[in-house]
Amino acid sequence: MSTQLLSERAAVQRRSARTRVVSALGPATMLGGVVWAFLQPYRITLLHPHGQGFWWLAIEPPLLVILAGVVFSVLVAPGVIEDLETAEDE
Repeated sequence: MSTQLLSERAAVQRRSARTRVVSALGPATMLGGVVWAFLQPYRITLLHPHGQGFWWLAIEPPLLVILAGVVFSVLVAPGVIEDLETAEDE
């Protein structure tokens, strides 16, 4: 079991800069959305929803940026990383 752990650790260390950048794009985008929400809290109408409907509350720019980061990390990045690793192996 320790050899498997060492081989996984070696595989992580062998990742190229492109692979690391692609894997960091989603979390960086989510962090940007959170920072934006803290810098401009008046954009998050969940804090003061007086007379606002569902769409006004749910579709806020910082929340959409965080959602885009999550979608990229979960749906897009794994495929792109797999393609990059395949291209590097060839």
